[in-house]
Amino acid sequence: MEKLPSVMISMSHSDPVTFRQIPVIQQIIRDETWLEGERRGCFVPSNDPVVREHVCQVILRIGRDLRETLMAEMAAPPGRAMIPIRISEDDRAA
Repeated sequence: MEKLPSVMISMSHSDPVTFRQIPVIQQIIRDETWLEGERRGCFVPSNDPVVREHVCQVILRIGRDLRETLMAEMAAPPGRAMIPIRISEDDRAA
Protein backbone atom coordinates (compact mmCIF):
# COMPACT_ATOMS: atom_id res chain seq x y z
CA MET A 1 0.00 0.00 0.00
CA GLU A 2 1.27 3.43 -0.89
CA LYS A 3 2.26 5.82 1.84
CA LEU A 4 -0.04 8.84 2.00
CA PRO A 5 1.43 12.34 2.00
CA SER A 6 1.19 14.05 5.40
CA VAL A 7 -1.01 16.73 3.83
CA MET A 8 -3.67 14.15 3.02
CA ILE A 9 -3.50 12.69 6.53
CA SER A 10 -3.89 16.08 8.21
CA MET A 11 -6.80 16.96 5.88
CA SER A 12 -8.60 13.76 6.86
CA HIS A 13 -8.90 14.97 10.46
CA SER A 14 -10.69 18.16 9.44
CA ASP A 15 -12.89 16.66 6.70
CA PRO A 16 -14.21 13.12 7.25
CA VAL A 17 -15.48 12.94 3.66
CA THR A 18 -11.95 13.46 2.33
CA PHE A 19 -10.74 10.63 4.55
CA ARG A 20 -13.43 8.32 3.11
CA GLN A 21 -12.43 9.24 -0.46
CA ILE A 22 -8.85 8.02 -0.01
CA PRO A 23 -9.54 4.29 -0.66
CA VAL A 24 -11.51 5.15 -3.80
CA ILE A 25 -8.71 7.37 -5.09
CA GLN A 26 -6.15 4.66 -4.32
CA GLN A 27 -8.22 2.19 -6.38
CA ILE A 28 -8.41 4.68 -9.26
CA ILE A 29 -4.61 5.01 -9.15
CA ARG A 30 -4.18 1.20 -9.21
CA ASP A 31 -6.64 0.84 -12.08
CA GLU A 32 -5.09 3.60 -14.20
CA THR A 33 -1.58 2.28 -13.52
CA TRP A 34 -2.64 -1.19 -14.66
CA LEU A 35 -4.44 0.18 -17.73
CA GLU A 36 -1.42 2.24 -18.80
CA GLY A 37 0.81 -0.80 -18.32
CA GLU A 38 -1.52 -2.77 -20.58
CA ARG A 39 -1.45 -0.02 -23.22
CA ARG A 40 2.35 0.10 -23.23
CA GLY A 41 2.92 -3.61 -22.70
CA CYS A 42 5.32 -3.05 -19.80
CA PHE A 43 5.49 -2.00 -16.15
CA VAL A 44 4.43 1.58 -15.45
CA PRO A 45 4.95 3.23 -12.04
CA SER A 46 1.96 4.88 -10.37
CA ASN A 47 3.71 8.27 -10.45
CA ASP A 48 4.04 8.19 -14.26
CA PRO A 49 2.85 11.52 -15.77
CA VAL A 50 0.32 9.80 -18.05
CA VAL A 51 -1.13 7.84 -15.12
CA ARG A 52 -1.37 11.02 -13.05
CA GLU A 53 -3.17 12.80 -15.89
CA HIS A 54 -5.68 9.97 -16.27
CA VAL A 55 -6.26 9.80 -12.50
CA CYS A 56 -6.93 13.55 -12.44
CA GLN A 57 -9.39 13.23 -15.32
CA VAL A 58 -11.29 10.44 -13.55
CA ILE A 59 -11.43 12.33 -10.26
CA LEU A 60 -12.60 15.50 -11.98
CA ARG A 61 -15.30 13.49 -13.75
CA ILE A 62 -16.63 11.63 -10.66
CA GLY A 63 -15.52 13.88 -7.79
CA ARG A 64 -18.79 15.65 -7.07
CA ASP A 65 -20.88 12.48 -7.23
CA LEU A 66 -18.38 10.62 -5.05
CA ARG A 67 -18.45 13.36 -2.40
CA GLU A 68 -22.27 13.57 -2.44
CA THR A 69 -22.57 9.79 -2.13
CA LEU A 70 -20.16 9.66 0.82
CA MET A 71 -21.90 12.58 2.54
CA ALA A 72 -25.26 10.82 2.16
CA GLU A 73 -23.80 7.61 3.61
CA MET A 74 -22.45 9.54 6.59
CA ALA A 75 -25.85 11.20 7.17
CA ALA A 76 -27.79 7.91 7.00
CA PRO A 77 -28.83 6.29 10.27
CA PRO A 78 -26.36 3.60 11.44
CA GLY A 79 -27.05 0.11 10.17
CA ARG A 80 -29.12 1.19 7.20
CA ALA A 81 -27.87 1.05 3.65
CA MET A 82 -28.61 3.83 1.20
CA ILE A 83 -30.42 2.38 -1.79
CA PRO A 84 -31.19 4.69 -4.69
CA ILE A 85 -34.84 4.45 -5.68
CA ARG A 86 -36.11 5.51 -9.08
CA ILE A 87 -39.77 6.47 -9.34
CA SER A 88 -41.30 6.13 -12.77
CA GLU A 89 -43.48 8.84 -14.27
CA ASP A 90 -46.51 6.48 -13.96
CA ASP A 91 -46.01 6.18 -10.20
CA ARG A 92 -45.72 9.95 -9.77
CA ALA A 93 -49.01 10.56 -11.58
CA ALA A 94 -50.92 8.12 -9.34
